[in-house]
Order: sequence, then structure tokens, then C-alpha cells
Amino acid sequence: MSRRTALLFICLVIASIVIQVSLIPVFVRPPFKPDLLLVIMVYLALRESFEVGAPLAWLLGMLDDVCSGLYLGLNAATFLISFLVIKSFSDRLYADSAILFVLTVAGVTLAGLTLNLLLMVMFTSTPGIAYSMLSDVFPRLLVNAFIASIVAAFPGFDCQLESS
Repeated sequence: MSRRTALLFICLVIASIVIQVSLIPVFVRPPFKPDLLLVIMVYLALRESFEVGAPLAWLLGMLDDVCSGLYLGLNAATFLISFLVIKSFSDRLYADSAILFVLTVAGVTLAGLTLNLLLMVMFTSTPGIAYSMLSDVFPRLLVNAFIASIVAAFPGFDCQLESS
């Protein structure tokens, strides 16, 4: 990742955190909040190398945990596992496809919620956690897919990242 790409990535992550933590909760009801860091992680998984993307996926998950107030490490583990699964298939796929990006974000959203639910049921004794998490699956899936389709419509989405 070149310096210019790294600086752009840092600015994008900071802007996403500010939007996700301070702006979206004011205007959007909880089940319809998009997970912007998950969309960035899927983009990284489809475009970046394993050596660069895996630590960044884990870091994005940790930032998501810190900002959301959930158990520290829950989203980090989910993001890292999702990154590894996507990366194992991304070499055989056309990673510049907008449809693939939207479908991957939808799949990772569903898999991430399932993995988070599984980990929370195994390691906590919170009553009613399954109902509260499962009631948000469909709206969250649609909103994340919509955000991914907006990202895929940006000019330059189908261009490869520069490697230096």
C-alpha cells in the first residue's frame, strides 16, 4: 500500500467512524444502522493482499468494538474470520465486480451476525440475546447491501489499487 493509499484509507476509516458513531444514531433507528467498517473490510478483503489486509481487518473489528460498546474482540474475531474466508476465494473471483461486492457484503453481514450470536450465546449468559439479534438481521442485511451498492457506484471502484 503506497503512502497516498494509506493516507486515504486512514481518512476514510476516521470519517466512517465519525459518521457511524455520531451522525447515524441521531437520524436512523437502530436496526437500520449500516456497518460502514464492515463494508471497508470487505473492500479490503477483495482488493488487498493477505499481509496488509488481515491486520487491518482485525484493527477495523477492534475499532468497531470500541465504538459500539460490545465485548472487546467480538467484532475483531468476526472481521478476521470473514476476511480469511473472503480472501480464500477472492483469488478465483473477479474482485472488481460491483455485484460480487454487494453480495459479499450481504453474505458477510449475515455470517457476522450469526458468528456474533454464536459467540455471545457460548460465552455470555444474557437472556433474550438471540431474539434481539435475530430481529435485526433482515434490516441490517438490506441496509449494508444498499451502502455497498452506493460504494460500488463511486467512480474508480472498478480500478485496481496501486501497489508500491
